[in-house]
Amino acid sequence: MDAKTIRHISSLARIEITEREEKKLQDELSSILGYVEQLNKVNTDNVGPLYQTTGLTNAVREDEHRKDFEVGDVLHDKLIGQAPNNEERYIKVRSILDK
Repeated sequence: MDAKTIRHISSLARIEITEREEKKLQDELSSILGYVEQLNKVNTDNVGPLYQTTGLTNAVREDEHRKDFEVGDVLHDKLIGQAPNNEERYIKVRSILDK
């Protein structure tokens, strides 16, 4: 992988990298891509698809409705009311997006 590609990737990721970091990333990504190239050369014609490796079946549980918090004023007092800054039924947070 060449330095131009590394700079392009860092630009897309919006990160600044030093020349030293650029060289290190170039070496590391080239190594990774070389490994992937080796894997792509492996003959897998007689290998079936592998979807999971644990042998477990139906490991998820059904969702249960719990009445830990009743909807209404109790919900507000127990949850939203604990926030340092709230208004009505909403938690107010600092804006993170530019207008």
